[in-house]
Formats: sequence, structure tokens, C-alpha cells
Amino acid sequence: MMKTHYCGELRKEHVGKKVTLAGWVDRRRDHGELVFIDLRDRSGVAQVVFNPQVSRVAHKVAEQCRGEFVLKITGDVNPRPRGTENLKLPSGEIEVHVTEAEVLNASKTPPFYINEESEVDESVRLKYRYLDLRRTRMLNNMMLRDRVITFFREFLHARGFIEIETPILIKSTPEGARDYLVPSRLSPGCFYALPQSPQQLKQLLMIAGMEKYFQIARCFRDEDSRADRQPEHTQLDIEMSFVEKEEDILGVMEELFTAMMDKIAPEKRIIKPFPRIGYRESIEKYGSDRPDLRFGMEMRDLTDIAARTEFSLFKKIVADGGKVKAICAQGCAGYTRSQLEELNKFVQGYGAGGLLTFALGTSQGGIDALTPDMVKSVAAKYMTADQVKEMARRLDAGLGDLLLLVAGKPKVVDKALGELRREMGQRLKLADPDMFAFAFVVDFPLFAWSEEGQRWESEHHPFVMPWTEDLPTLEQAPGKVRARCYDIVCNGLELASGSIRIHNPELQRRIFRFLGYKDEEIQEKFGGFLDAFEYGAPPHGGIAPGIDRIVMMLAGEQTIRDVIAFPKNQNAVDLMLEAPSPVREDQLKELHLRVRED
Repeated sequence: MMKTHYCGELRKEHVGKKVTLAGWVDRRRDHGELVFIDLRDRSGVAQVVFNPQVSRVAHKVAEQCRGEFVLKITGDVNPRPRGTENLKLPSGEIEVHVTEAEVLNASKTPPFYINEESEVDESVRLKYRYLDLRRTRMLNNMMLRDRVITFFREFLHARGFIEIETPILIKSTPEGARDYLVPSRLSPGCFYALPQSPQQLKQLLMIAGMEKYFQIARCFRDEDSRADRQPEHTQLDIEMSFVEKEEDILGVMEELFTAMMDKIAPEKRIIKPFPRIGYRESIEKYGSDRPDLRFGMEMRDLTDIAARTEFSLFKKIVADGGKVKAICAQGCAGYTRSQLEELNKFVQGYGAGGLLTFALGTSQGGIDALTPDMVKSVAAKYMTADQVKEMARRLDAGLGDLLLLVAGKPKVVDKALGELRREMGQRLKLADPDMFAFAFVVDFPLFAWSEEGQRWESEHHPFVMPWTEDLPTLEQAPGKVRARCYDIVCNGLELASGSIRIHNPELQRRIFRFLGYKDEEIQEKFGGFLDAFEYGAPPHGGIAPGIDRIVMMLAGEQTIRDVIAFPKNQNAVDLMLEAPSPVREDQLKELHLRVRED
């Protein structure tokens, strides 16, 4: 190695030692005769001092150095002169007096500052990602990611899991998103698919007798990008045989996440034990299957009260099978007209017709003292004081609070009001940033109705085991069939999804048929998979926590792009390597492909 020590590891106990350091010039300060350089590597920085009286040759090297030059130095560790210590740095009590120096490589002026956390356009950061990764924040994120993955491996190995890699080039099968396809040179007209997840492969490993498997798995999905999505992502893929019930897996996951927080982020608080919340309850209370439980503001159904009012809008919506739900924003009765209009536009962005508000004026005596003239709302004149009081009590509201109501189709109401709850939680700073509120959401529906396709689709994927007692009504009432499925959520993020799997080949075929696959299609797409089930498939289940989202949450970042070394931008483009890109005609010819221009 060119270096004897890392820059950031030098301390007072190293005083008197001769060391060799190598890294990048973080800062250079020329004080005339003395030149000071902060030398940076992965561990941090060390101050190195060039004095011509110690070495004229080394001093001349320092004179030519600029930011981001790669520099190697040898020198003696000395205490900093009294009064010049920098206690903000771990190495701030020492400096290295340089006796030898060599520029290993020069550097052009970077397109942005490396040594300070200034705002930089993301497209510039991604184009020069190798420079962006030198910055302290990004370096810390990469090291955090390494610690998380190392912890997962050690935790699972200690509990009898074995790590097995599965193929990247597999068969295209329907799993919820579009596949990335890879043409085969040796089989003209045929394609591999990159795995959206190792779903069938990990189930085959259970049939193969591995019993407890995990993998740090790369997954590929051609879907629209957003802050917590990438075309390629990494998940902790886990599968277990001979599981009797969901709790066999949830218990391991609760232990894993609790131990991870103790190890990686001991300063954060978590709720123990993790709550188990039914899917229907989650939608009813929070309008989301990934609720943020760090604050209350639960949604309450006011449909029965609304139906008794003289407000024609309420009456029509209720008569058409709609519902009226609300949340209470404490202390917000004084919101201005422009603030209320902003919230109105917010819910309209999620498909709601609009937002109805009730500002409850202040007075002595609490809600019982509420009079019609104290309520500010366009609907107040169509309601009695008792009806407004009943709404307020159901929402645990007090005088000075603001009731926010959405009315319409149930799905639209839940979605729009759930997003408004999240938005108000952020605006009012209700969520404790030091709290990580983990929970399990369970009992998802097995199927979801697609308005676009006018057919039933798997809520998660077609390999999920239905509840046995719901099987008799699978074809007659598919919307009521529950799945033995579960998610791990935290602070409004879905961190993992999993299920007990179908291990009976006839039940699996029944699910495929219900989803619209003909027998020949089932054999063509899943034949090898189903054949394996004929050779003693054990009961099994699994889960797949998303590593990118977990690290994003722990790092306090807003997008997974900031915890992935080389991510794509929001258009799935690699700005650094300029991919995707056209390929040569002879490459296409080898693959028996032709690009068609529409």
C-alpha cells in the first residue's frame, strides 16, 4: 500500500510517528513560507504542513497543488500549536510536518465544490457522479449502505439462512411491471428477461430443500420513475420453508429491524412491538396501506351525519353510494382563504371534487358552547349546530380547530384525504423526526379490479396464498378474498412486501385461470415452475425488504438516488455513461434484430 495510515484516523497518540498518507487535496492555504493542505481520503481529513526549512522539495510540490489533486506525503505527526486545534475534526489536535511529497495525479477544476455541501443541480451531480461520491454526505451514505448490508448478512447467517445467488437472465413472466428484455444471439427471435424479483427461483429453492434462503438481489422493473423507484434496485430477498403462519416470518423481520436500529441508528426511537394493522383498517384510518404512524389525525367517516343534513351535495353523494370522511387539523381554524384554496387544489390533484372546511371559532366552554355563528363554512347554513358538534366530537376536535372534509366515491375519498393527512402532518410538523414507527400491514385483498383493463388482477403477484376459508367464493366474489400477504411500513414508506406462497399446483393453476390465462398459456409461461410442485413442495413463505428505501430512510434522504452509487435519473437515463444509447448495425444483425422507425 502507498499509505501507512488513513488521514482521518490520526490522533494525539500518533504524535512522534512517521506516516505516509495519500488522498485528495481538500483545501490549500498558502501562508507565505508555510503551506497548509487538508488531505482527504475515505476516512476524513488530516492537516499536513509544508515548511521549506523541513523540505524545500516537498514545499515546491505543495506550491503546484490545487483542489482535488491526488497527493502522497510522508512526514512526522506533531501536535498542533496551542490555540490552533480544530476540535470539530477527529484529527484536529495533530498535523503532519511533510518531509516528502509526490503528486500522483493532477485534477481539472471540478464542476462543483467537493469540500462543501452546496446545492448542485441533480443532472450535474449524476453526470459527474464519481465526483459527487467524493462529497462527505454521499460518502457517508455509501458507508451506511455497506453497514446495513453487512448487518443483514451477519444477522441471517447467525439464524441458519444460507446466501444463494439466482440468475439474472431468466424467462419473461407476468409479475406486475414491464420486463427489461435481452435478445438471445443463439436463439433467434427469443428473449431473456431481467428479473423483476427472484420470485419463482426462491420458491424453487424451497422445493430444492434449502429451507432458509436469502440473497442481496438485483431486481429490474420497467416502470415510471419516482423518488423511491429506480429501473434497477436491490432487495434483501428472504424465503423460509415449513412456515405455519405469517407470524413465523413477521417475528424474524421484527427481530431483524429492531436489531438493525439498535446497531445502525441507536439514537432513533422505535415502537415495540411493531403494530399489526389490517389493510382495511389502514385504508379507513389513514387512506393508505403505508401509513405514517408518528402522528394521529386519523380519518373518520361522517357519512351517516352527512346524510341527515340538508346539504344537497352530501345527499346526492350518499345516495350514489359515496361517502364523506374528514380529518381534524388542530389549531388551524384561522387559516386564510388562500391557504384553504391551496388545500382545495391539493385534494383535487388526487381526483376529489373539492375540499369542504369547517373552522370552529374560539370561545369558553368547549364544543358544547359551539353556536352556528361560530362555525365558518359554506355548508354551515344547511346543518344544525348539533350536527356540527357531532362531527367535531367524532373527530376529537375542539374550538379553534379546522375540520377538512372530502366527499365522493370511496376510493377517491380515501386516497385524497389520506394524502391530505400526510401533507398536513408535514406542514404542521407533527411527525417526530427521531421516531421510526414500524408496523406490519396484513390481510390485503388477493385481487384488485383494474378499471383500465376491466378485469381482476393480482394485488401483489399470482403466487400469494389466499385465506383457506375464502377459497369457496374465489370466482364468485373475488374482491372479498383475502391474501396471506403482509407489508412492512415505516414513516409512510413501504419497506418490504411478502406472503405465504401457494405450494399446491392445482390451486396455483386455479389462480392463473381466474386471472385469464388459458391452460396452454399456463404451461408455456409457468410449466417448469408448476412441474416442480409435483415433487414435494413444502409450505413456504417469504418477504423482500427494499435495501435502497431502508438506507434512504436511515440517511434522512428524500430519494433513493442519493443512496445508490450510480443511479439513473427520473427518465431512466444514466447521464454519466450516456445510457441507453444506440448500438452498431452489426450488433443488431448478430441478434437478428432491426430497429423500426415509426
